Amino acid sequence: MLTAALVGAIGLLPWLSRTDPALTVLKARSADRDPTPETLRAIRAELGLDDGPWVLLGRWLGGLLHGDAGSSWVSGAPVLPGAVQALGVSLLLMCGALVVAAATTAAVCAPTLRLGARGRLGARRPGGTATAVLASLPEFLVASVLASVIAVQLGWLPALGWYGPQWMVLPSLALGLPAGAVLGRMLDDLLPGAFAEPWAMAAAARGLPPRSLARQAVRRCVPGLLPNLGLFVVGLTGGSVAVEQIFDIPGLGRLTLHAALAQDLPVLQTGTLALVLLAAAAGFLARIAARLLIGPALRDGALQSLHRPRPPAPRTLPLLHGGLLAAVIGAGLPRDPLALDTLARLQAPSAEHPFGTDALGRDVLARISHGAVTTLGTALAVSATALVAGLLLGLLPRLSGPLADTLSAVPPVLAGLLVTGIAGSGPWTPALAVAVVAWSPLAAHTSSLLLQERATTHLVATRALGAGRWYLLRRELLPAVVPPVARHALLRLPGVALSLAALGFLGLGAQPPSPEWGLLLAENQPYAERAPWAVLFPAAALALLGALAVTAAGGVRLPRRRTRSAGPAVPPLDQGVPPPRRHAERPDDLLAPVSASQTDER
Repeated sequence: MLTAALVGAIGLLPWLSRTDPALTVLKARSADRDPTPETLRAIRAELGLDDGPWVLLGRWLGGLLHGDAGSSWVSGAPVLPGAVQALGVSLLLMCGALVVAAATTAAVCAPTLRLGARGRLGARRPGGTATAVLASLPEFLVASVLASVIAVQLGWLPALGWYGPQWMVLPSLALGLPAGAVLGRMLDDLLPGAFAEPWAMAAAARGLPPRSLARQAVRRCVPGLLPNLGLFVVGLTGGSVAVEQIFDIPGLGRLTLHAALAQDLPVLQTGTLALVLLAAAAGFLARIAARLLIGPALRDGALQSLHRPRPPAPRTLPLLHGGLLAAVIGAGLPRDPLALDTLARLQAPSAEHPFGTDALGRDVLARISHGAVTTLGTALAVSATALVAGLLLGLLPRLSGPLADTLSAVPPVLAGLLVTGIAGSGPWTPALAVAVVAWSPLAAHTSSLLLQERATTHLVATRALGAGRWYLLRRELLPAVVPPVARHALLRLPGVALSLAALGFLGLGAQPPSPEWGLLLAENQPYAERAPWAVLFPAAALALLGALAVTAAGGVRLPRRRTRSAGPAVPPLDQGVPPPRRHAERPDDLLAPVSASQTDER
């Protein structure tokens, strides 16, 4: 039903956008041809536009049942062979990006795995700045830097085309590095809870090698990430439009984007249907793999909670990043972001222009500062909305699971076009379009954590003592699920800001000369080699935002529970037994006696 609704909405796209599809197709075929009434009438007759959208949709569906997806309205070529070929290219690129993402995830989690396997997690230093910077960099910026430096200047790898394995390296790096940084942060957030479980301490006490202990800890945490990994698979397949554009890769994302902009409905419907089917398959396999990895403990309610109270996070890094970002914004606010100076085009940083100037002679510092208000405010509003929607819908996995799988297959550009067609163009159109799809990874994360938390031993015991659903939800489930999902939402804050700016650059929101950060990156990207400061400083501001979001996310903690005092019915502890330690730091602490109050607290 969801797929039918999505395909039907795409079929109505030209009529919803209140544009003449014949004119759009004519411009896509030949931009220099005059749109005379006779020409437009001939195109309508050729495509059958006068029959209406429902008749066209019925014809496409009827042909699809017989293995025929129709012909392209622009090129006239059969749609299905081209879509299958583009899907194969995107899947191959996705496999390369997943390899890079896995390596990046391993590098991010290596310190925690090394210290946790040796029982020295207390010596772990909180950080994450480098990971936050990597996760917040836009894919098209990473792709542009890799293409210009490694391919053009150094000549180590080819930059354009898709002719062999060598052409896969740079696009895979551009897609896999940010994705691996996000997944690595999510996995690194779960690992301390796995190392604190009784099985891990017992295994260390019995002399299990640290490598085996680390491997089992990863196996314990991976089921909570598999739903988001399925969403990443779909995003790397259909959402890699910018990377495919830069490296001239004939993938499915690029094919779908061109079809959406040209209103080539047969190609757009076929590409979207392929992405939805891929999303459904990826989501189904992720859920099956999660249940297989957890094993019978999920059925028997024998899991331990991965989310436990942790010591307060240091506040130095968030204050440092926030102060630096505020200083940059405050320094540029007195400057005029729209003042043109054609004699000062692409000037290097100086005392007059600390961040240099762009191609029109405008001060880059002024544009970054004035664009921060709109960019940060809208991104925070969208992230908060996506967090609330993801938590609420994630608590209903049977409802949100298929909906998240379907919406995750929709590229942000296509979502923006659909929202624009329904709600019209306006300043809040990009925010609405991004919010429509931004909640799905948070809902998938909530559902996966909820599934495991409901199978924990303490929740089974609490339920056996007569606790109701509202008590379990309020006192047990939400305190365990909300903090990691909130940290996940903060980690995605820079990506939300980029998606908003990308839609504005495509004409679906803010327009030049708006100083939005994404527009700054897109406008100055052609001058990256001649004036790198025009791209590096907006990217540095965005990376600083990502570092602030990730380091501030470390302060999201579980609420401290009040420990009830033992009543007279509880026998006093033996005075000859030493008091137990509240937190075991060594495997030998497993041999210490455990009191009744400590067992109740755990």
